[in-house]
Amino acid sequence: MPLVIAIDGPAASGKGTLAKRLATHYGLPHLDTGLLYRAVAFALIQSGLSLEDRAAAARAAETLDAGSLTDTRLRDRAMGEAASQISAVPEVRAALLAWQRRFAADPAGAVLDGRDIGTVVCPAASVKLFITASSLERARRRHRELAGRGEAASLEGILADIEARDARDSSRSAAPLRMADDAVRLDTTELDAAAAFDEARAIIERARATIG
Repeated sequence: MPLVIAIDGPAASGKGTLAKRLATHYGLPHLDTGLLYRAVAFALIQSGLSLEDRAAAARAAETLDAGSLTDTRLRDRAMGEAASQISAVPEVRAALLAWQRRFAADPAGAVLDGRDIGTVVCPAASVKLFITASSLERARRRHRELAGRGEAASLEGILADIEARDARDSSRSAAPLRMADDAVRLDTTELDAAAAFDEARAIIERARATIG
């Protein structure tokens, strides 16, 4: 039976780092679904179009090229904010849903991380994890990440952005951020990447033993 690992959680909770480590450990393909929304937002910005142009956003999502996901500019802080706006557009989410499900249908399985993987994209996933951490700790992590890339940003500003994004992601009408009923919550506030990986792997192995 394919091993599909669905990982959800808010921004800077550590889900992306964890997902990559788990994919490597289990030899599975990994998809950071947030990059899809960043790529759509980037395409609009590059074309001089408004992020509020729903028709243009839907077209960009429908014609998304997988090769565009490797552009390093998608990791910029501004793209994260733009992606949060784009992800609230139902037409964009609908266009990208089939894309994500095709990825998850790999015969061996897959690891996907995002905000609606366990609830919408892969509701029948083998294992569902909801990764979280305090908003302050998440802001500290993002601050360190940006500083490491040479991007200037204040901790206070990042914290405000994260809290605003949490509110936007949780209150949107289309696939809001929430923990699936059968997901396991993993709070990484006090955990480093290695400890979070060990905890997640233990959860996955218990689930696999139950599945058989």
